[in-house]
Amino acid sequence: MKYLIVKIFLTVFILFLWLGCSESKEKKQSNSSFVLTASDESFLDTLQYKTFRFFLDEVNPENGLIPDRTQDWSASSIAAVGWGVTAWAIGVEHDWISREKAADLTLALLRFLINSEQSTAKDATGYKGFYYHFLNMKTGKREWNCELSTIDTTWLLAGIRFASQYYDKDTEKEKEIRNLADSLVNRVDWDWTIIQKARDEEHVNLVAMGYRPEEGLGDFGWFGYTEALYLYILAAGTNLSNPQKSYQQWLSSYKWVEPYKGLAHVGFPPLFGHQFSHMFIDFRGLADKYLQEKKIDYFENSRRATLANWKYCIDNPNGWAGFDSLTWGISACDGPGDFEKDGKRFFSYAGRGATGPGDVICEDGTITPEAAGGSVPFAPEICIPALKNMYEKYGAKGLWGKYGFKDAFNPTLNWFDKDYLGLDQGPILIMIENYRTGLIWKYAMKDPIIQKGLERLNFSKLADN
Repeated sequence: MKYLIVKIFLTVFILFLWLGCSESKEKKQSNSSFVLTASDESFLDTLQYKTFRFFLDEVNPENGLIPDRTQDWSASSIAAVGWGVTAWAIGVEHDWISREKAADLTLALLRFLINSEQSTAKDATGYKGFYYHFLNMKTGKREWNCELSTIDTTWLLAGIRFASQYYDKDTEKEKEIRNLADSLVNRVDWDWTIIQKARDEEHVNLVAMGYRPEEGLGDFGWFGYTEALYLYILAAGTNLSNPQKSYQQWLSSYKWVEPYKGLAHVGFPPLFGHQFSHMFIDFRGLADKYLQEKKIDYFENSRRATLANWKYCIDNPNGWAGFDSLTWGISACDGPGDFEKDGKRFFSYAGRGATGPGDVICEDGTITPEAAGGSVPFAPEICIPALKNMYEKYGAKGLWGKYGFKDAFNPTLNWFDKDYLGLDQGPILIMIENYRTGLIWKYAMKDPIIQKGLERLNFSKLADN
């Protein structure tokens, strides 16, 4: 239960601290200055395959649900399910799974979702087109009294929207996938989520983070900058009545920081916030009004955030063991536990992050391979060598296993996680695929809903400097 509470309120905690303190199989690398060696290719093949197996082996084939983590007691994380839909398609492209099998799994999920209970009942699957953060793996009912989550529903729908473009064959099965995908996204009531009154006025007009049948809609909204960039684009592309008003409020809380010379960017300490939206939107050359004025696009923003995280780990101001240019990466992940040792505080699951000196969250010497893995397209020259080094140096000690990298490790404590987390497995697999082939970007950017959302929020080609 302690893990659940931390997980549910993780983003609120992060934001509080932050604001207050050709063909798909072609090699279309997103950074042309870095060339993969044969050794790199072989390693990435292995890493992607093992990570893919999590989404194939752990799925409930009856309903398409995927567990939050590799524990028998785990509920399904609906965000991990969105990653899973995408992972199955990646598997098709690599010949790890047949297209028929991937389509069957996708259909099982979509049929379950469209027929699941949407009501105010405390054990429903969802309400107003949204879904509860955690669902029982077998029944699909709300688990752990969790919140109806707008952001986790967003990631579920991101995978489904990708599937609606990927499964483009003129077969009954793939036509049903497309039809159900449209039905699911169109029944989401975004206007219902807009905060009308809040204890903190800056949250008015934002999309609320969640709802509980016991309490109603929350008054804490998604304000910038976080992983919710995609959320506002998706909402704008479907039925949100006044997306510009909400998005302007989102932009108003951006923080422009320059932790290191030449790395000025819109800040958010945990790297996952700079990765998730990029899994499904190719932001290269795209900027909204805010970044047009800064003369960079969101891809460059994430590149700078990645380099800042890397530089912070190299500087290692807290003197943690193991940190160097090849062993780095601070983002939300599991941890060794909640305790103090030698005057230093350690954490279990937490929204770890580091933008630069004095701008950190829960920085306790814990590293997650997801940080480098999910940032491969932005800075392959530092991410891929780091992944290979972590495998070679720490893999046999407990960091590497059945599904590739375990979620996290702490060299200072010689601690290695025992679990794989679906939320962190997905970005590794998907972002490496985007770097190598552009597969997800290729199909997701065809989606008229995404194109409409970008247009309504005034995204445009970055003006020449």
